[in-house]
Amino acid sequence: MFTPHTDAERKEMLKAIGVEKIEDLFSAVPASYRFPTLNLPPAMTEMEITAQMQEIAAANASTRDMVSFLGAGAYQHFIPAAVDALLQRGEFFTAYTPYQPEIAQGTLQAIFEYQSLIASLTGMDVSNASHYDGATATAEAVIMAHHHFRGKRNKILVSPSVHPHYRETIRSYMVGYENLTISGDEITGDPFINPQEFSKTIDSEAALVIVQYPDFFGRIFDYSDLVKIAHEHDALVCVVVNPTALGLLKPPGEFDADIVVGEGQPLGIPLSFGGPYLGLFTAKEKYLRKMAGRIVGETEDIDGKRGYVLTLTAREQHIRREKATSNICTNQGLIALASTIYMSLLGKQGFKKVAELCYQKAHYAAEEINATKGYKLCSDAPFFHEFVICCDKPVSDINDHLLDHGIIGGYDLGQDYPSLKNHMLIAVTEVNARQEIDMLRDVLQEIAND
Repeated sequence: MFTPHTDAERKEMLKAIGVEKIEDLFSAVPASYRFPTLNLPPAMTEMEITAQMQEIAAANASTRDMVSFLGAGAYQHFIPAAVDALLQRGEFFTAYTPYQPEIAQGTLQAIFEYQSLIASLTGMDVSNASHYDGATATAEAVIMAHHHFRGKRNKILVSPSVHPHYRETIRSYMVGYENLTISGDEITGDPFINPQEFSKTIDSEAALVIVQYPDFFGRIFDYSDLVKIAHEHDALVCVVVNPTALGLLKPPGEFDADIVVGEGQPLGIPLSFGGPYLGLFTAKEKYLRKMAGRIVGETEDIDGKRGYVLTLTAREQHIRREKATSNICTNQGLIALASTIYMSLLGKQGFKKVAELCYQKAHYAAEEINATKGYKLCSDAPFFHEFVICCDKPVSDINDHLLDHGIIGGYDLGQDYPSLKNHMLIAVTEVNARQEIDMLRDVLQEIAND
């Protein structure tokens, strides 16, 4: 409840700053702009406002109301009730940046456990806990690589099969860097280029090579040879991951990736119409001091008791911004905690089971749709839980028809890749029942017959 200042308090404050009345505080603003007439509706009670907001919110179709096969970087997974039950404890709501370890042991331990789980999942040496989402984490990898080479290498190679939004974010982040070239994903190129062909573009000018695993089209490739070729040219390699897929796939650390980033939303974080999400960022230990964000470590106090401390955070990120390699300062701790609780509840076997269900259901869906007139799989490459379907009709028309049946269809790849007109990216997770997949198939058949 907001309690306004009394007249006496306002008078005292104005006197302290040498002003007679509140209006005098705005004297620097031209008179014609100071107090404009606002065309506002009549005031409403809290009850009326609540009813109106609920009515507006009801216009949004969510995955609670519809069957969804839309992925493209954000996925519908089942989230155990215990995640929210634990996350909503007041202690976690009030904690922010743990500058004072003696009063922030719980927050520090939560971050430490998160880092440990993400490092284990990716097969990397170290993880931080301070990025907003997968796109910004990928952009931070570019910044880290650029500063690692002290600007002496000015080429960033990005595979066209990296998420389009991630590629846009990289370009936005790097717009102020002089003589930096970002290439590899030109609009005239082949979006389905394989790692062998993409590897041929790596040369001694490259600072960083970025690939996705599974890629934006859902395909799975072993990047061992690509990483080897990049390292022969002394370039770093960043792998963008889907963390759920790592329940089944070889972790990037095993094929010698230098940096691994990704979107943590699949790890117990709801879709929430686009956020807040969580950026995963891990690297080899030798790049530890060039990582942005925060790293929490475990130690012992003077009595030999276990304790947690903020091991590494670059002060330039806070107070010397012009000298900082990154200005990531947020803790993102609450969202990281949600993913920590989720992974802890599932455990190794549960996490693997979720990945297996995603894989099996997606392959069943792909087989059913591929056997349906008017649709076919566009690639024979192995895939995890997303796949591309070539359609005989525009994807936008198909999705409009699907919505009429309570189905959120796949992603229209023609939005980002002009050469992929009438290509639909379909995602299937463990929450999609067989009956829902069959319904998708039947409606697609109906559309093809129209």
